Amino acid sequence: MDLRCPVKQWTKVIGLAVLGISLGCSQAVLLTHETEQGGVVTYLFKEDRGGPMGSIHRRDALKLIEGKCPSGYTILKDGEVQGYSSMSSVEGAEGEVSGRRWGIQFRCK
Repeated sequence: MDLRCPVKQWTKVIGLAVLGISLGCSQAVLLTHETEQGGVVTYLFKEDRGGPMGSIHRRDALKLIEGKCPSGYTILKDGEVQGYSSMSSVEGAEGEVSGRRWGIQFRCK
């Protein structure tokens, strides 16, 4: 009996599940509008922590673009995009919590 294929298939399934879970848990970097030629990547930033250019998520956003465009890319436009707001569920905390997002529109070469 040859067990190499079933083990290989299960390894792929488990690997994809782990990847899906890890990507699904964070929405810090999102490919929001994808086309064959490019798209728009958005990422979270905080003004008091370096703004959009100093955000820890900018590097991940650029890596995502590089993954989509292995032959290089051109940034067409970048700027702040609509973020989100939500009410705090922490006891004692008041008001809304706002998240600011920066967008990078790009085209693959």
